[in-house]
Amino acid sequence: MNLYETMFVLKPTLTPEETQAKIQMIKDVITSQGGEIAGVEDWGNKKLAYKVQKFDRGYYFVCYFKSAGKAILELERIYKVTEDVIKFMTLKYEKKVELKAWHAMVDKSNGKKPTAEAPKAEKVEAPKEEAVKE
Repeated sequence: MNLYETMFVLKPTLTPEETQAKIQMIKDVITSQGGEIAGVEDWGNKKLAYKVQKFDRGYYFVCYFKSAGKAILELERIYKVTEDVIKFMTLKYEKKVELKAWHAMVDKSNGKKPTAEAPKAEKVEAPKEEAVKE
């Protein structure tokens, strides 16, 4: 199983009930494809950096999940055919540093203190120059 993060932006014109229904639909797509949702973040209605489909605001939602790679194809297909999704992005976490960050974000989204600490920088002393006697 791979670790993923997906963020999508819904039209701001949806009612709260419609918004929650769309969010649940995306969660259902992930779980129906064998995925496991690890954490979610509901960012709510925010201003977009630039207009998208004539909207200057959108409803942001982030989902952290574990899944096989084939689930991403179906998830992104659903995003493309759903008219109420105006933007989306899915990231795969692979490197050790990325995996640590993914676990920290999941812990944060679940209200836990992050268990993964940032690596501490080691203090390196410059080599000392020795006086040469002639």
